[in-house]
Amino acid sequence: MKFEHLIEINDPLNPLADTMTREQLWRGLVLRAEDPKMFMPHLDECTLGDRESGSFARRLRYGKLVIDDVVHLTPLQEVRYEVPAQGEIAASRMTMTIEAPTEGVLWVRFLYDDGNASASDEMGKMYEDFKKSAYQEADIDTIKILRQLASEGKLDASYLN
Repeated sequence: MKFEHLIEINDPLNPLADTMTREQLWRGLVLRAEDPKMFMPHLDECTLGDRESGSFARRLRYGKLVIDDVVHLTPLQEVRYEVPAQGEIAASRMTMTIEAPTEGVLWVRFLYDDGNASASDEMGKMYEDFKKSAYQEADIDTIKILRQLASEGKLDASYLN
């Protein structure tokens, strides 16, 4: 199943909306990768592993379920999570891409590929719709947290260094 959606970050036509810089947004997306417990309360533990140029390994524990993945960073553009096939889990990928279609406008495109073919039966389609909805809600929550951190100055370079 493949699924993607966009979340608007800045809308220059809405003067009441808080805005974020591309740098703040980037720092927030990296923070989500490095400290996912801030964004996923059901996650029990995250251990960061080996770092290489532009990527790092993680081990995530949800109760008895353990998932290893690799996070790839393209500075100020993209954070890509790759989960290799492991046990009963198919290889999958999730990408968060910063888009700036015009001056002052920022979006994040979330793209999911769970490594499985799209369902062809009604029950499978219903399950996929549920997963898509859950992904979208989690992404909306992520952006809410990033907005809060930005408003508190916690995504500013001076705060993080």
